[in-house]
Amino acid sequence: MTHSRSNLGLVVIATASIVALADPAAAFTACQVTDTGGIDDNSFNQTAWKGVEDAMEDFAIDGRFLESQAETDYEANINSLIDGDCDIIITVGFLLGDATAKAARGNPDQLFSIVDFAYDPTIDNVLGQVYATDEAAFLAGYLAAGMTQTKILGTFGGINIPPVTIFMDGFVKGVDYWNAAKGDDVFVLGWDPVAREGLFTNNFDNLDDGRAYAQNLYDEGADIVLPVAGPVGLGSATLADELGTDKLKIIGVDADLFFTDTERQHVYLTSITKRMDATVRAVIEDTMNGAFEGGVLVGTLENGGVDLAPLHAMEDDVPDALKAELAAIRAGIIDGSIPVTD
Repeated sequence: MTHSRSNLGLVVIATASIVALADPAAAFTACQVTDTGGIDDNSFNQTAWKGVEDAMEDFAIDGRFLESQAETDYEANINSLIDGDCDIIITVGFLLGDATAKAARGNPDQLFSIVDFAYDPTIDNVLGQVYATDEAAFLAGYLAAGMTQTKILGTFGGINIPPVTIFMDGFVKGVDYWNAAKGDDVFVLGWDPVAREGLFTNNFDNLDDGRAYAQNLYDEGADIVLPVAGPVGLGSATLADELGTDKLKIIGVDADLFFTDTERQHVYLTSITKRMDATVRAVIEDTMNGAFEGGVLVGTLENGGVDLAPLHAMEDDVPDALKAELAAIRAGIIDGSIPVTD
C-alpha cells in the first residue's frame, strides 16, 4: 500500500463536532450499494448501513441505498448513483472491488469508499476500509479451544476470499496458541491456513447450506463452529438451537449476533465483530469536514475497529481464569508481543 491511515479511535469517541456540522450537513448525501446479502442481512451490509444511519442521526444528512440482487447489479447500481447527488458512494464487500475501481477511475470527481477492499496502488478518490479481523478471531480461537469438550472445532466460509479467510486464519492461530500454551491438541476442521483450502458454501445467503455445513462438522465431532458466511451462518445457529448448546455452540461474525439474531441468541459463545458502522460513519464525517483522503483505513483491536463481543448468555460458563488469559492475550496483540498477522 502506498498510503495508510487509521483515525477510527478518534472518530468513535469524538462527539463535540456534531453541532458545528449541522449547517453544512443539510446538503450532504451518503449513498450505499450493498452486496447480494441485502440491507437486512444481520451482517456486513446491515452493519455498514448502520454507519450511514448513525451519520444521518448525528449530522442530519441524507442517506439512501441500492441493493444488489446479483453480482451483475454491482456496476449498474454504482453507475446509477454517479449523477445522483451523492457526496460519497459507499460500496460494501470485496466482490465490488472491480466495479468500484472502474467507476472511480471514470469519475475522478466522485468520492468513493469501499468496505473490505484496499487498492494497491491506491486510487485518489477511493478510501478502502479494511479490518484486522484475524486479531479478534485469534481471541475467539483461544476461547473456543478453552471451551470445547470434544477437542474438535469447526469453521467454514462463504467464498474463499481474503475478507473471509482472514477470520479463519486468526481462529486457527488462536487455537494453535492455546495448544502451545497448554500442551493440548485441539483440532480445527474446515480450514488449512497453509494450503489455503477449506470448506466454502460459495454463497452468502443460503441458510440451508449453513445448517448442512454445521451438521457435517458436528457429525465429525465439532462442538463449536465458526461460520464466516454472513446470513448463511444463521442456518448454523438454527441447528445449534435444535441440538442444544451442550452439543453445539456458534461463534458469530461481523455483528454481535446476540443482538441481531435474538431468537437464537443463547447459541452464541461470542461474535467476532467488525465495526463497519464506526468506520463508515468516520469516513462520512471526514468527507463532510473536507478531510477525505484516498488510501486505506484499518480497523484493529487497538482502535476498536474489530473486537470480540461480550459473552452474554455464556458469561457464567466461561471460567474466570480463561477470561483473564484472554485479557492478557488481547493486551499482547495490541502491544505487538503476540504476533497475529504474517
